[in-house]
Amino acid sequence: MDHLAERLARRIAAAATRGDPLVVGLTGPQGSGKSTVAAALPPLLGARGLRTAVLSLDDLYLPKAKRQRLAREVHPLLATRGVPGTHDVPLGLETLAALARTGPTAIPCFEKAADDRRPAAEWSVFEGPADVIVFEGWCVGARPQADAELAQPVNDLEQQRDPDGVWRRYANAALARDYPPLFDRIGLQILLLAPSFDVVLGWRLQQEHALRATHDGGQSDAEIAVFIQYYERLTRHIAAEMPSRADLVVQLGSAREVVRYSTIDE
Repeated sequence: MDHLAERLARRIAAAATRGDPLVVGLTGPQGSGKSTVAAALPPLLGARGLRTAVLSLDDLYLPKAKRQRLAREVHPLLATRGVPGTHDVPLGLETLAALARTGPTAIPCFEKAADDRRPAAEWSVFEGPADVIVFEGWCVGARPQADAELAQPVNDLEQQRDPDGVWRRYANAALARDYPPLFDRIGLQILLLAPSFDVVLGWRLQQEHALRATHDGGQSDAEIAVFIQYYERLTRHIAAEMPSRADLVVQLGSAREVVRYSTIDE
């Protein structure tokens, strides 16, 4: 982590000459440890005199009412948060722009238990300007698939509930159309790479089991197994496409241990 912070510090110093904060894209599948890494970076970079804000893509999900409208008007699967097209991209752009300015910025917050955005009065506040913004999320920096890759379903969810490909084509089109202005802000891309998608399901189950131990309710293992399928297509695509262009790729083992890492100049 210290080595990673040093790499970030060098890039931040270069970005500071342009007068803009460095946006660090931190990407990885569900359960890979993105939130843990993102939470560790502000104090590490703060010790180096760098003001660091964290923005999660998960906190940019559309409110439930808007997703329900998409479900009625486009495809029922869009009621479930997850794929591109279910995020509030303008809110993300507004937040990144505000974090670059002097003064307070309210950081959006999505309440997963309620499956809805928290009231703005409950959002945390960052006193800017930021020197670095850690932008973390499962598909941060992702690029769309080619049309031909969308033809065949990748799992039972797509086979049974999106046989004509309307949902996955909508998500892919949204990723191509709406997300570039947001992801183009990224100045340093980090990818946490899982050994396989089967491992991702295990990681997500571990997360849910830990949540159940401290909170009532939560999803069952069977529900998680279905929920993870919403993310499978793009997770697999990211794992295949992003390593060749990410500034830092961290290969994880099945226990989330760091097996190796590589940089784009290696």
